Amino acid sequence: MPQTAKAITYGGFTMSHKHSWAFRSAVAAVLLLAVQSVAFAQATRTWVSGVGDDANPCSRTAPCKTFAGAISKTAAGGEISVLDPGGFGAVTITKSITINNVGNTAGILGAATNGVIVNAGATDRVTLRGFNIEGAGTGLNGVRFLAGGELVVEDCQITNFRGNTASSGIYFAPSGASRLSVQNCTISGNGQPGGGSGIFISPGAAGKALVTIDNTRLLNNTSGLRSNGRTMVTLRNSLVAGSLSSGVLAIGSSTEVSSMTIQSCLIANNGATNASSAGVYANGELAVIRLSDSTVTGNAYGLRAVFDADILSTGDNIVEDNLNDGSPTGTVPLH
Repeated sequence: MPQTAKAITYGGFTMSHKHSWAFRSAVAAVLLLAVQSVAFAQATRTWVSGVGDDANPCSRTAPCKTFAGAISKTAAGGEISVLDPGGFGAVTITKSITINNVGNTAGILGAATNGVIVNAGATDRVTLRGFNIEGAGTGLNGVRFLAGGELVVEDCQITNFRGNTASSGIYFAPSGASRLSVQNCTISGNGQPGGGSGIFISPGAAGKALVTIDNTRLLNNTSGLRSNGRTMVTLRNSLVAGSLSSGVLAIGSSTEVSSMTIQSCLIANNGATNASSAGVYANGELAVIRLSDSTVTGNAYGLRAVFDADILSTGDNIVEDNLNDGSPTGTVPLH
């Protein structure tokens, strides 16, 4: 006797076994298209607007409202651009991306939190360009870097992060070997009297930091620039002024190098509330600061090196009118 085809039910519809294979194939095709549509939803360039909506696709004609809303719709290596003035909210970045603002007033408010957190992959590059990152006196850090290949901060103002004694404008604490570039920025009013900095570089246990800071103003922070061990920092064409504690501080140890080169900078009026502070301060056996073509004036100490640290001068610096000028521990030749 011929066998009766077995009936199979899918979603309330009943069909014979001989038709079920075609049905399964159709379902698989629909699911594949759905997965592909989700992947394709991430664009290489997205947009935010002060009058946008995070339910939008973040296109130029239908922009999102916040960076957090746009970042999930932006492909790795892509760019989020600002269409018009607005406040676009704090954001956590976990992939290569550029967040770009040119010609608008664009803000990130980090009251009682971090303005930007970067916790990306070992080769990821993150760029922040053209923002006012505001801590409103209670923010923790303007930009907190935990992991990633490189962070670039350009044309930004980072102010008023004073939520705790470790608060800083930029807190760069990489877990691996990472690079930081800061250009054309003003970083001011960060930290509490007990600690914090305009820029604080402090790698984790397995971290290393290679840092370049150019044409940047570090103003009225607890300390202007502080660098702990396993770091190599270049500061050039910049102003460090009005710090409660030291203007520029490199801290090394007997096993961890903190190397800093300062070129063509003005370091003035730092240490107003701390008589042991200095415009240029090196602390620890493997801390070394090289100083060239710079002026150090109006500080508690001009130059101060303690615990076998070194401050090496090229001989073309002006160090005067500090409460105690101090002196370099050695010289290096002009190049």
